[in-house]
Amino acid sequence: MTTTNSYQVIDDPKYGYARVDPIPTDEEVERYYQEEFYATTYQAFNDSAQVVQDEQRDFNRMRYHDVLDIASSILGGMTGRSVFDIGCGFGEFLKFASEQGLHCAGMEVSTEAVDHVKGLGFDVFLSEIQTDFSMVGDTRFNLVTLFNVLEHVREPVKVLTDIRTHLIDPKGVLAVDVPNEFNLFQTVANDEYDLEQWWVAPPAHINYFSPTSLKRTLEHSGYEVVDTVASFPLELFLLMGDVYVHDQEKGRACHDRRVQFEHTLRKHGKTAELVEFYRLLARANLGRQVTCYARPRA
Repeated sequence: MTTTNSYQVIDDPKYGYARVDPIPTDEEVERYYQEEFYATTYQAFNDSAQVVQDEQRDFNRMRYHDVLDIASSILGGMTGRSVFDIGCGFGEFLKFASEQGLHCAGMEVSTEAVDHVKGLGFDVFLSEIQTDFSMVGDTRFNLVTLFNVLEHVREPVKVLTDIRTHLIDPKGVLAVDVPNEFNLFQTVANDEYDLEQWWVAPPAHINYFSPTSLKRTLEHSGYEVVDTVASFPLELFLLMGDVYVHDQEKGRACHDRRVQFEHTLRKHGKTAELVEFYRLLARANLGRQVTCYARPRA
């Protein structure tokens, strides 16, 4: 157990993933997003945030390609399929999926982002953090994606259950991507450099998953997990002396080296081997991110 400000981090007694205790109230979460997150992330979209998205576009599109490729292998092809992206931001994944011929829609908490994505021609729903998927209506989607969302919500099991009930096709695929927190490389680096568990950041991040606990949470929510893939273990750089925490310039340099690693393998036709490497990392509960691919249980 760890303590930060007025919160402790505990293992959820029912589902086993780590979370802050007490759980922030609805009012605390909404106030944070209205007064801090939206103001720094969304209001600046037309300048600095757009620049960042442009810089990261090639790297993100490699990741999006992997997501659709894995989903295709589970679904038996993507021709004529539909995608719903929860927390779609400014529509980067929707644009990529649409270019692959998929019918795309999404949901987002920011009015600015929703207006922007609607301007791109997509159906997008404005929601709160703890959303109500019934607003989407009766349409069911073949692929539902949840990228960097589940760590933010007060009731992750409810969100996952509501997706199964209201959003995903009974034979569809849910792809959930979250930070892999309290992993071995991260905690050793924290102890080595006294970094005060920099990844614990309530009320923005309420929940903290590993590959094991994310899989268990999905199973509790009525899904069968069929694939789990991690991402490059960025904390390796910390263990090699590149302490990028709170150092934006060094963090960018480490990220660029990670991108070069992936780009070189893909350039030489080794994408399948790279993805398999990331599957092996997930089995060891390592990697910076973890993505679980799951299907609703019959």
